[in-house]
Amino acid sequence: MSRVLYLEPKVRESTKLRLEAAMMTLRYRPNSPGRMLASSRTYLIGLIYNDASSYINRVQSGVLQTCRDEHYDLLIHPCEFTDPALQDEIRDLVTAPRVDGLILVPPLSDMPDVKALVDELKVATVTLSSDSEAADADTVRTNDRESLHELVRYLTRLGHRRLAYVDGRPEHKAMAKRFLGFQDGLKDAGLELNPIWVVRGDNTFDSAIECGKQLLHGKDRPTAICCANDHMAAAIMKVAHESGLRVPADISITGFADDPTASQVWPSLTTIRQPLTKMARHASKLLLDGLRGLEPETRNRVVDADIVIRDSTGPAPTRL
Repeated sequence: MSRVLYLEPKVRESTKLRLEAAMMTLRYRPNSPGRMLASSRTYLIGLIYNDASSYINRVQSGVLQTCRDEHYDLLIHPCEFTDPALQDEIRDLVTAPRVDGLILVPPLSDMPDVKALVDELKVATVTLSSDSEAADADTVRTNDRESLHELVRYLTRLGHRRLAYVDGRPEHKAMAKRFLGFQDGLKDAGLELNPIWVVRGDNTFDSAIECGKQLLHGKDRPTAICCANDHMAAAIMKVAHESGLRVPADISITGFADDPTASQVWPSLTTIRQPLTKMARHASKLLLDGLRGLEPETRNRVVDADIVIRDSTGPAPTRL
């Protein structure tokens, strides 16, 4: 029965169907301590993340769906990526509860010392939104660069020629790809990057308030601002409102991720929908298949993001 429960290879389909039917009739649920005693596994995977946010909530939802379907338990572990004791914390997590595998999210998924540690501990690991493009890298990511390129193309088709960008923390490597996509879009439209219109926040609402003041309080201001996430875009919108600017009549603003914030602000935010729950499901399935010795079709998987056009963007103003 255990080979059917945990989707081990080399199980006859007829046997699998009979056991699954019996389990449904009896409402059978596997016993975690019993499984651990009967095998060398704990049937426990860990999700390590830096801070609680809607991003993590959607990732957690996707991982839990897969764990529930495949009879694994999930250990959720928040940490601080700047903590000097981070490596000791991860080491304890891997060796004390003895998780079978880990899922890492940004910025942890891009930190070389964390990658080196999980390699040293020989624990199966899948990353989300890693910067690795190697075919054999166990990671699930979105097409950040291409989707930002397409978003800029949409803005330039609306007549915008004065575009600014609010970047995020450099530790998040996906942010760098988004900025590259912004530059690709400018180049595609025959526009030059104006360094005065590129500012950096730290991914938070509060940090982007000052960014908004830099971009909107000067005489030479842009007509559209692309932000590396929705929280910073909401801050830019706040500064615009306080400055007497109309969104989108005077200034168009875009975000990235499609957090709940995007539909809660006024006007609702044009953004790029990052399919985090879907990505998390793919990542956890990739991890569990690897634990079972199954060879996946694709180890480095790209899940396409979509542009969501809402009310914060419109035609470029004819007068500034």
